[in-house]
Amino acid sequence: MRHAFALALLLPGIAHAATQLPLATGWRFIRADAAGAETPTFDDSRWQHVSVPHTYNAADSGIGGAKARGEPEGFYYRGPAWYRLDIDHKPEAGKRYILHFGGATLKADIWLNGQRLGAHQGGYGAFRLDATDMLKPGRNLLAVRVDNARDTHIAPLNGDFNIFGGLYRNVSLIVTDGLAIDRLDHAGPGVQARTVALAPRRATIDLSVAVRNDRPTPARFTIASRIEDASGKVVARAMSSASLAPGTREATNQSVALANPHLWEGRKSPYLYHAVTDVMEGGKVVDTQRVPLGVRTIAVKPDGSVLLNGAPYRLYGVNLQHPTRFGRGPIVTEAEIDEDLAIIHDMGATAIRLAHMQHPQRVYERADEIGLMLLTEVPLIDDHDPSDAFRENLVEQMRELIAQTGNHPSVALWGIGNEIRKSDAASNRILAELQATAKALDPTRPTTYAHCCLEDSDPIAQHSDTVSYNRYFGWYWTKSEDIGPWADELHTKLPGRPIGVSEYGAGASILHQEDPVVKRPESNGYWHPEQYQTDFHIKHWREMKKRPFLWSTFIWVGIDFPSFKRNEGDRPAINDKGIVTEDRKVRKDAYYWYQANWSDVPMLHIASRRDVAKRTQQVKVQVFSNQPSVELRLNDGAWTRVPVDDHIASWTVDLAKGANRVDARAQAGGRMLTDTVNWTWATQP
Repeated sequence: MRHAFALALLLPGIAHAATQLPLATGWRFIRADAAGAETPTFDDSRWQHVSVPHTYNAADSGIGGAKARGEPEGFYYRGPAWYRLDIDHKPEAGKRYILHFGGATLKADIWLNGQRLGAHQGGYGAFRLDATDMLKPGRNLLAVRVDNARDTHIAPLNGDFNIFGGLYRNVSLIVTDGLAIDRLDHAGPGVQARTVALAPRRATIDLSVAVRNDRPTPARFTIASRIEDASGKVVARAMSSASLAPGTREATNQSVALANPHLWEGRKSPYLYHAVTDVMEGGKVVDTQRVPLGVRTIAVKPDGSVLLNGAPYRLYGVNLQHPTRFGRGPIVTEAEIDEDLAIIHDMGATAIRLAHMQHPQRVYERADEIGLMLLTEVPLIDDHDPSDAFRENLVEQMRELIAQTGNHPSVALWGIGNEIRKSDAASNRILAELQATAKALDPTRPTTYAHCCLEDSDPIAQHSDTVSYNRYFGWYWTKSEDIGPWADELHTKLPGRPIGVSEYGAGASILHQEDPVVKRPESNGYWHPEQYQTDFHIKHWREMKKRPFLWSTFIWVGIDFPSFKRNEGDRPAINDKGIVTEDRKVRKDAYYWYQANWSDVPMLHIASRRDVAKRTQQVKVQVFSNQPSVELRLNDGAWTRVPVDDHIASWTVDLAKGANRVDARAQAGGRMLTDTVNWTWATQP
């Protein structure tokens, strides 16, 4: 089966901007190594027919095991696989043809017509290869070998998550003129737009536009940039003349003054401009690029204050693992990514930490649109290798991360690593180079590091501009309330160092109900009552919100996700610390606790609704709300007004034998908020 390009749309003699053509269907696939599969004459007639995006670990989501209980970790296939695609090509003189791969885990080798085109190491950034000289008229054979096996030269080496192998993001062909904006530089857009200065009624926007001349002759051209507001109106322009010798590349810097800018202000007003750059030759546009622009500045002060556009802005929210869906792994739609971010936005969060790797582009785009700040990081997780190759791979992944996501105003900080378990010369050199790379490529944003498992003041935690800590008081050790005294002690020890909490959380199954909870569950046990998670988060937030020196706080984790390292709670292969279930159908009680604290939208929620069979006649009704009071009634009795104390209304009632119903309501402006739970109480089974 062949896949044909729609190149007939590119009419000779007319100038065109770049075109991106999807390569989604017609692929043949085998989950094994196949000697000689790169050659055009190789027989793949018995291979599986698939569409891309594709993962060869989709069926492995439910496989898990816990070393802590003496079990082997869940086994899933980590090894090579092959993809082959026939391409019918009609070359056009003067055009360049670039293959775009949105992501291939963890490494990929690419052949075109039996010749090696290139390779990529790293599973989470996009990469591109110039295929112009290898494409021929008629049938072409594209062969890709993907391998998700552990490789000591490629990060990550470890992690509490599955590494889904495959061509799991879009593959496409980009067609450009021989004179074009450079899309080969770490697969970025070739245009960088940064807000470098803000004054009361003026913003300074710096643009960097990289252009390549792959023609055999010199080129003289104009770089014409404009800033468009949200309605598409042009509000500022910049123009530069340039020339390039054959086979050269050069970046041109432009500065644009924007009068009376509408700022990007997070949730309050996520206003988006766009920077549009045309490469013009002889009065014709030969290429164009459009990138998002949010006019904003970000800074973190030594006292922990986060400043968005010079004004204090608290960062609190959740960690999100790479978007997945059960049975499909990372093969998700843009609508499903939007669903995930809407869930977090509805809770009232101001920020998301993207763990522990570069996420799909749609995550960054949607965060721009709805005003969620992002921390995004390279996959330096737990373990490291002392080799130069491993360090250089991480630096390359940082370059890709910044090139591909740096235009998004939602990106607030670059993360240089997570939970390095050994502080030695190699690990400190890795972090020092990642820090230097991030600051050299983007001095407008601070950096951060998520620290754990070594001394809080270890040198490993001193490279980044800020530091956060992964702390699980009340889950893996001691009690929840200890988060406050720990933070105070560390703040005293490091008074000029911005410190935050990058992870805190507890497991919960909506199938496990225990009200009230008698004791802390075993973290790796089979009993994870939802009520314990709720209590954990009530105590943690009450401690952390009193400490403004914590520059950020992030729940681990927003949504339950697959992990081959786990067999706990109600099933194997799930990290159930999410405050939303893996299928996104249930928001656990802890979610509503945070919504009551963080959201401005009036709400109320009766907790322990899934604990339907009550063990005692007398129970405490707990309602989370951001209203001053709620009214409650039992079994259609009289309404009782109960004050809301620090976002909780508590009411003790005696249940009747058999079925019971508790109603809650609150007047919020002209709207009546309501909620109902149904419980039973029986004196015998």
